[in-house]
Amino acid sequence: MDERLSAPHPATAEPPLDRRAELSEFLRTRRARLKPADVGLPDHGRHRRVPGLRREELSQLAGVSVAYYTRLEQGNGRNVSAEVLDAIARALRLSEAEHSHLNHLAKPKHHKKKKNARPQRMRPELQRLLDAMTGVPAYVVGHRTDILGWNPLAAAVFCDFAALEPQERNFSRLIFLHPPTRALYRDWDVKAAETVSGLRMYAGCYADDPALSALVGELSVKSEEFRTLWASHDVRDKGYGSKTLTHPLVGEITLSYETLKFPNDPDQSLVAFHAEPGSPSAEALRLLGSWGVDATTAGTSSGL
Repeated sequence: MDERLSAPHPATAEPPLDRRAELSEFLRTRRARLKPADVGLPDHGRHRRVPGLRREELSQLAGVSVAYYTRLEQGNGRNVSAEVLDAIARALRLSEAEHSHLNHLAKPKHHKKKKNARPQRMRPELQRLLDAMTGVPAYVVGHRTDILGWNPLAAAVFCDFAALEPQERNFSRLIFLHPPTRALYRDWDVKAAETVSGLRMYAGCYADDPALSALVGELSVKSEEFRTLWASHDVRDKGYGSKTLTHPLVGEITLSYETLKFPNDPDQSLVAFHAEPGSPSAEALRLLGSWGVDATTAGTSSGL
């Protein structure tokens, strides 16, 4: 079997994330980031004892009792209605991604627990599609940011994934624990924040995934930067944009990307990159593609 079709080995099982604690901290941090002036309330300045809105103020904005909202912020989302969650989301000025995250935390779907205990597999047809995408670096990423498949140009641009142990083929581990990958991204701070916010989105859907808990535990122990970002409880679903890389062979290269989810398996996504036609970045991609395996080998020898 093609090595690229093998999912990373599942991480050591750990207790699942505490969904009640996740809900509590998410609401608390969203409330703390709002100032009274942001929502049209008077600000009494130095007389305020807590950052952001008080529970009483948030309850007033959402149209629910203080006691009801307090129970919810303490992690008790049992029997909460969709209408109440919508009202709280509006009061907290949540983005669409944050609103979805709140719904997943407060009203979890337990029927997917067994599914997510299994390692993911990528269909062979998808690998053939990746290989046919010449001139376009592309890879398939699964839940927990596992790298499930890639094409040769993606290996030349980002990393020789085949040279890694299966359990190391994970973008979160590479971003926080692999110095060459860190050096690759010119705006590493932005990439790191996006990576953690994506994991947070997944954690909201599947808090009972032991492999995710193991990954979060490992990164929290080994990376202070990850711990800080994880504690912020930020969530974001960014499906497109651009990245500027500092490649050891071709120098600075700017690529736009699109993330395409598969209807029959929304936990897997194809991420494809492209450069502006006629740009220096397009020429850099052409060079890397023409060098083929030599570019991947050279990038590996440079630590990439």
